[in-house]
Amino acid sequence: MVDFDFSFVYFLTESISILLKFNRLKAITFKRKVAKAMRLIDNKEKLLFYINKFNINDFFERDMTKHMELHVFRKGEHLLRFSEKVHYFYFVVDGKAKVNTLLKNGKSLLLRFYRPLQVLGDVEFLNYDYTNCNVEALNDVTCIGIPLEHLRNAASRDVRFLQFLCQSLSSKLTNSSYWNSVNLLYPLENRLSSYILAIADHDDDYAIPLNEIATHKLTDIAELLGTSYRHLNRTLNNLCQKGIIKKHRSSILITDRQALEELAGDLYE
Repeated sequence: MVDFDFSFVYFLTESISILLKFNRLKAITFKRKVAKAMRLIDNKEKLLFYINKFNINDFFERDMTKHMELHVFRKGEHLLRFSEKVHYFYFVVDGKAKVNTLLKNGKSLLLRFYRPLQVLGDVEFLNYDYTNCNVEALNDVTCIGIPLEHLRNAASRDVRFLQFLCQSLSSKLTNSSYWNSVNLLYPLENRLSSYILAIADHDDDYAIPLNEIATHKLTDIAELLGTSYRHLNRTLNNLCQKGIIKKHRSSILITDRQALEELAGDLYE
């Protein structure tokens, strides 16, 4: 009888397992890269337009234009992803993005929406290279980006920029307490109304695109708003019964914008 070498089988099994894990990791990495397909816009005139529009060089003691780049993120792409390394300090100069954080139980929680002129990377400039939130474009978002390494080298002792940074962080700290109160104390009807207004396309009828309210997305929305799928669906139906919104073909239409705004207040603004 020939002795069978089980150690070789074990080695082969382990090798295949490692290879499969590696291939899955590559697939995940590739998907993430595709999802965050930032576009660098080589348009000096457009860059200068946004710099002048928001007086961005006023935040620095010296002209930083040579370090600035114009980046565009398409709808659904991520400006930042939880736990990924941050390479740029961003000024959001056009478009709208939603910000959520990942909790220890694996669920996401909506924090707020970003519009011009918000900044991304202020915390990472001072402390970390890795972000603790997800920032996703709700429509095409244009940012002026400065590589973090260039910014650290050029502005670490820039008093004017550091004052601007302190104001930005102070505002985020103050708002953080408010956001926590909103998520804990406000009824879902109010939070959902604010969310609907934030994601609606601002055309004549304020339609909400199908990809934001399709059934397979409602579970994600429920998680973001800190509720259950059943409760979210029931609240949507209640808003329909009140005549505030209605389901129409592939969208939800806002039929009573004033009533929706009254319910929404400025919760996620």
